Amino acid sequence: MSKLAKLVYNKAFVFTLYFGLSLFAVVKSVVTKHIHDNYFVYKYGFLNLIHQQTPFGPVRGPGHDLFHYGPVFAFLMAPFALLPDGLGVILWVMFNAWALYIAIKLLPLKDQYYLPVLLICAHELMTSTANVEINPLIGALIILSFVFIRDKKDFWAALMICIGMFIKLYGIVGLAFFFFSDNKIKFILSMLFWSVILFALPMIITSPAYIIQTYHEWYSDILQKNLNNIGPSLQDISVMGLIRNIFNYRALSNLTVIVPGILFFGLWYLRIKCYKIIPYQLLLLASTLIFVIIFSSSSESPTYIIAFAGVGIWFMNLGRPVTALEITLFVFALILTSLSPSDLFPRNIRINYVIPYKLKALPCVLIWLKIVFETVTRKFDSVLEPA
Repeated sequence: MSKLAKLVYNKAFVFTLYFGLSLFAVVKSVVTKHIHDNYFVYKYGFLNLIHQQTPFGPVRGPGHDLFHYGPVFAFLMAPFALLPDGLGVILWVMFNAWALYIAIKLLPLKDQYYLPVLLICAHELMTSTANVEINPLIGALIILSFVFIRDKKDFWAALMICIGMFIKLYGIVGLAFFFFSDNKIKFILSMLFWSVILFALPMIITSPAYIIQTYHEWYSDILQKNLNNIGPSLQDISVMGLIRNIFNYRALSNLTVIVPGILFFGLWYLRIKCYKIIPYQLLLLASTLIFVIIFSSSSESPTYIIAFAGVGIWFMNLGRPVTALEITLFVFALILTSLSPSDLFPRNIRINYVIPYKLKALPCVLIWLKIVFETVTRKFDSVLEPA
């Protein structure tokens, strides 16, 4: 084993980078008294909840961003929001990093392949951490829904999907793994059970009328946010955003792109005989994690920790040795998707090209298309899931 390979599979080294970069970013923000606005959006979402005020208006406090999440998320922020801001934000960030670590560690990857996946995600995780985002947790919930369904724990898989749905809607893509379930009736009933529980959960500290009204407001907020994303914003880092900005085609309808995307995504389900093959299952997981980001007009730079987890899983799930094309796509993603928001990337190129043309999405789009091609053409060894 080469020195580089030994480093990549060295737990101490990988954990230091994976957790250390995020810890450094959040501690620095606390020490310099520049905690990101997002934390106050989350905190005051909870405070608005307990005072039964709308969470979707201007934030009370130093933040300037707006709350765009379900009331369940505001409720779940209680353990962090009730702490002093410095301690609360550090614990929140590290909880997100830990959740994604656990999810990746539980994947049915060969040997210690989860360590390179963590390493691949480390810088993108720091980007999300610097913005105190919830996206690492959302990615973890999607991966855990996959893991639990494979492990025949449909009840808990349904909980992961429902939590994701009730927080940010992205979690609904966990339903892509429905056909892995051996007890689909139990899975559906579990989804109904957890939906009722999570819908009612915030009512413990509020009221039914307030929560119902909040869901109505959330629906309107999501519609308005999607309209606001289109244009010269820091969002819409997606397939649609690439087309709109590179070709200056502002009138492009999201559905014009999303519908063909869904059809391509659905090609995975045609190879029924491969459903039980682990590498084929992991291909669907990677496709799902990338798909939910590159086909969302709400995607912004910190959101790409979800897609980049998919990139890492895809790369470590490839047949060995990897091809020159696969290495090129992977390196392209490391440079343009992961490093472009950082000081390691030329500022002039980032400001004048990457941001206005939404180029951060491009490598993930190309990798996703490669995954679609693999779902149709790749030959798999009979590596079946364990009995």
